[in-house]
Amino acid sequence: MSTSLDAPKQLQDTLDNAKLHIFNTRTQLKSYHFEDLDNSTSAEGALSDPAIVASDVAAQISFLRKLKFQYLEQNAKDKYVKTIVSDDAPLITAASNEEIRQRNEEKKRNLKEIKVKLAEKQEDVRTLAPLVEEDYEKARSMTSLATSLSAKILDARLALTRLRQAHPQPRLTISTATATLDTQVAQMQELDDELQGLEKRIDESKGKLKAEMGEVEQLRGVERERAAELALVGKEGGDDDPRLSGLYDWLQTALNIQCSLLSLKSSHAESENELRLTYYIDSPSSTAAKELVLTLLFIPNTRQLASASVRYDGVDLELGDVVDAHVQANDTPGLVWAVLARARSGCGESDAVMS
Repeated sequence: MSTSLDAPKQLQDTLDNAKLHIFNTRTQLKSYHFEDLDNSTSAEGALSDPAIVASDVAAQISFLRKLKFQYLEQNAKDKYVKTIVSDDAPLITAASNEEIRQRNEEKKRNLKEIKVKLAEKQEDVRTLAPLVEEDYEKARSMTSLATSLSAKILDARLALTRLRQAHPQPRLTISTATATLDTQVAQMQELDDELQGLEKRIDESKGKLKAEMGEVEQLRGVERERAAELALVGKEGGDDDPRLSGLYDWLQTALNIQCSLLSLKSSHAESENELRLTYYIDSPSSTAAKELVLTLLFIPNTRQLASASVRYDGVDLELGDVVDAHVQANDTPGLVWAVLARARSGCGESDAVMS
């Protein structure tokens, strides 16, 4: 009997000496001095690496799982031994085992459902985290934009207040500014039209000046030819009168003035009894001057006018009544003036059209 009573006591002493309880480990953990660890920069650099930290965490999780398994194993052994050596051991039947199994399965099923829900929550968190971050960035940008716009609004109000103080009443309204702008636009249009008219007149003046300069050059050439002819005649005649050159210049100038007044371009003797006169006539229906060629035929070796023909702007004119009347009267100047008057009055164009 004493042997059966000493056996449980010996088993209890063995279990106490075996240090199977986790409480001793917790006491050791609390009494451990962590300040003695080496806090070198290399260790800090190693712990700052995410891969090293992840492997360290995985190792610690594995160690804790093993420690948990050992705890459960030792706890089960402890309960089993206590149940065996206890005087009032509970009755364990198949029904109680089945009940425990069902409770365990129910707990496992609940645990599995909780794990599935947890996995779904984690997946939702992974999915929604970028969206939440994007919304957060948008909200932060909109907040900064609203702040900047508020500052700009305050600055604009301050600037408007300063403008109102700098420009008191009466101020320029939109309608007044629009009316002023319309008036200025009309004035600018008028000035632009006037400028175009002036430019056109300048171009016309330049053209006329160019034509007159050409005539001047032509007259200078004629003057040089006449001077050369006069010098040649003076040498041939042996006349050294110094007044001859001055008289020639005066005569040439008078002839040029007369030709300019009569719009006479040139006079050319085609033969001994034929004289061709070329005039420039200003037409009322055209801005450009037209050419009129008057050909006079005389009876040979006399000054008697025999006939005349008129060609105006490349078209022969039929002026039979005018020509016949002046030919019968032997009035050469009258014929010239009559033809020029008819051409300047515009009758020449109608006669040319009729012919």
